Amino acid sequence: MAVSLYDLSVANYLQTLGGVEGFLARGLTHLQENKIDPNEIVETRLYPDMLPFRFQVLAVAHHSMGAMSGLKAGLFAPPAQLPPLDYAGLKKAVTEAREALQKLTPADVNALEGKDVTFQIRDTKIPFTAEGFVQSFSLPNFYFHATTAYDILRSKGVPLGKRDFLGRMRLKT
Repeated sequence: MAVSLYDLSVANYLQTLGGVEGFLARGLTHLQENKIDPNEIVETRLYPDMLPFRFQVLAVAHHSMGAMSGLKAGLFAPPAQLPPLDYAGLKKAVTEAREALQKLTPADVNALEGKDVTFQIRDTKIPFTAEGFVQSFSLPNFYFHATTAYDILRSKGVPLGKRDFLGRMRLKT
């Protein structure tokens, strides 16, 4: 059975975005119950040379819905500047990415199969096909940033487990 571009991309993004929404909600509950300002977490880093929680969560949105927009345009680039969002704003960005992805149809996404897409950062341009971009660039980055956001919350004592990260699995019915 062949796997479509929609299945490779949107279906995976939606599953993990649901997990990210869930662990952000659990994080908020834990922080509020422990009288910790959620906005204290926004600039938390796992290590001094790593980007903060705010970046990690926004990168999840960018490497999902932003990646799909990049496929359509034939060009994907890092955002020019990240907005200084608070915890609630970060949760909203993930929800908006999920909601936008839910509006994409398999036919629209699958029509992009084989399309050229370029990743551009400053003067560097890296060529991909749509499938190569999703499989070797977008999804690995997406999962890296989702995992790092999860890990930052865990490092702050939020009681999360693997199921919180996985989101809703696509079980056989």
